[in-house]
Amino acid sequence: MRIAEIMTHKVFTVEPQDLIDRVFFLINYEKIRHLPVVEKGKVVGIVSDRDLYKAIGPKSHSNAIDSSSKSHELHVVDTKVQNIMHRGVITTTPETLVAEAAGIMAEHKIGALPVVQDHKLVGIVSTTDLLRVFSRIEQLRENREHRIATGVSHT
Repeated sequence: MRIAEIMTHKVFTVEPQDLIDRVFFLINYEKIRHLPVVEKGKVVGIVSDRDLYKAIGPKSHSNAIDSSSKSHELHVVDTKVQNIMHRGVITTTPETLVAEAAGIMAEHKIGALPVVQDHKLVGIVSTTDLLRVFSRIEQLRENREHRIATGVSHT
């Protein structure tokens, strides 16, 4: 199975000069955890939800949360994406085998790989995508074992 079969095609991106409020919006309202950072059409980094929360969390920025008001408003600091992104991002291609991509992600302890073809971002594959594949394969295996154990033919 190839990455092209499981990757997410609709990829939200940010640019290095964007403010992290855009990252906050995309992560919270689009329910995503990884945002490729693109400059002049090329992937130059990646930002995760954890990178964002480190940047705006109370421990790193005591002014991020206004505790004087009763509503506890969140004020995103004027920080640019380039200050919180991971550079040297590892990418994959649509033709990469899923098992190979999973191995890369496990080895490097990363949660997503931007998918690049001809130097252009064409998708993203995440641990969630890999878990869906694993779940589907495991369920098919379990169903096959059940049919064998009960003597039911698949025809």
